[in-house]
Amino acid sequence: MKIDWAALGSVFGVSLVATVALVGLFTLGVVGLGKQEQAAAAGGSAPLARTGAWACFALCAAAVAYGIYLIVV
Repeated sequence: MKIDWAALGSVFGVSLVATVALVGLFTLGVVGLGKQEQAAAAGGSAPLARTGAWACFALCAAAVAYGIYLIVV
């Protein structure tokens, strides 16, 4: 049995980048929700923080759905 190390490294690299990006995007969403509460308490613009947070969560959901799509199809 011969292992294609280049392909294995490529899969590892793409998986690592995708995981870090997805976790980072989710973290931005959580931070955005936290900023929403701070902005509302200070009298600032809470809708912008909320919209950004929900956009991050929507992108996370889209990435997960695309991953499931790639597995199923």
